[in-house]
Amino acid sequence: MTDILITLLLIIGAVFGLIGSFGLWKLRQPMQRLHAPTKASTVGVGAVLLASAVHKGTQGQPSWEELLVLIFLFITAPVSALFLAKVHLHKDHAPQDLPQPEGSEWATYKNPDEPR
Repeated sequence: MTDILITLLLIIGAVFGLIGSFGLWKLRQPMQRLHAPTKASTVGVGAVLLASAVHKGTQGQPSWEELLVLIFLFITAPVSALFLAKVHLHKDHAPQDLPQPEGSEWATYKNPDEPR
């Protein structure tokens, strides 16, 4: 039963890696390109790491390394995607071209004339 689970996790990881690579190759705009690889890295690499952890667990060895890398991946991938998206906004768009935030104190662009 665990062999089937490991195989299924490896197949899921490979499929998501393939879809993410194809999306990175096919999508043209930077914000579109950002979506495919971040999802593929999070789910695809996460599934492969989980398969490795399950395999080591069946051999009686604790697999703390894989689980720590998995937790680190799930924490850092969305944060790095957010920063890449903010760099794209700051680099390619003027502040007056972006919509004004509604009620947000931590938005990327804020109208300097608006009272606090």
